Amino acid sequence: MKRYRITYHKTKDNRYTSNLDIHKMWERWLRRANLPISYSLGFHPQPRINQAAPLPLGMISIYEMVDFWLDEDMSVEEVLSRLIITPQAGLPIVNVQEVEMTLPAMQAALLSSRYQIHFLDEVDEHELREKVSQLLAQPTLLRERRAKSYDLRPLLLDLQVEKTETGKLVLVTELSMQPSATGRPDEVVEALGISQEDVLIERTSLTFPV
Repeated sequence: MKRYRITYHKTKDNRYTSNLDIHKMWERWLRRANLPISYSLGFHPQPRINQAAPLPLGMISIYEMVDFWLDEDMSVEEVLSRLIITPQAGLPIVNVQEVEMTLPAMQAALLSSRYQIHFLDEVDEHELREKVSQLLAQPTLLRERRAKSYDLRPLLLDLQVEKTETGKLVLVTELSMQPSATGRPDEVVEALGISQEDVLIERTSLTFPV
């Protein structure tokens, strides 16, 4: 048995595709590519496929990761070749690599993730920078998730206003993604007093222990 890891994009085509459906898309894709997928044991065997950090609905990403296990020892080149000739719309592959079987699950090892928050319309730079400054100055940012209160502030590792090459303003944020402490970029947007309908959130990287 071998373990492989794919880095891929989630484009606008799948912006409103749920994590469960993305998982099913990978199942179908691996089967369509005629790869010998390994299954779990028990009464209801499932394909051994694990996503690193499923995205909230409505977001896109240039840095998604999925692990899967094969019952046969295949080269990375062969795995990639089979996937490329049976492409899945909206999930372009960046690379495939073989990883150690003993590595922990990505979700358990993940430390943080970075996002770019794109504005769909023009925004006032001075006003935006002031909002960010005021937010970062807060000792606590009490939020509610699933009817439970929590503090977003310690999960907000970084928040900056930057400009793209074309001069457009973007927010760049890094959030904790540890199992016991996960921050969401949409909640940062809300804490800034910005409407979700006015932005497009894109994940740009995932951080693991070195």
